[in-house]
Amino acid sequence: MNLQEKYQDQQLEHMIDQAMIYQCACPAQVARLMLALREVHGYEQACLSRDDAPLRETHHLIAEATAQAHAVLQACLDSVIELEGWDTSHLTMPEGLRKLQQQEIQRWLAGRHGQGSQP
Repeated sequence: MNLQEKYQDQQLEHMIDQAMIYQCACPAQVARLMLALREVHGYEQACLSRDDAPLRETHHLIAEATAQAHAVLQACLDSVIELEGWDTSHLTMPEGLRKLQQQEIQRWLAGRHGQGSQP
């Protein structure tokens, strides 16, 4: 079973980068898992491509499972992008979510600052 890749690796990495900047890790977790599954799937495909591949059934089973898991996570990412209102042409985090994350960071920093000034 081949992977159906709706999102390019660079697009997933872009989403992960935004998560680091805006402190919104949930969509990035899905993107990271998809990249990891692609790595495993590629490894299994390489094993299957060898003429003398021992345990061919094992490699096939793992490749199938990673392709299925990837499809589930890709559908999940589609839903997350739609629910959160991401720009689908550039996979950019929506402005409202970025502002919300910034407010949360400011609130956290203010709380830490307040803790430091207590005797």
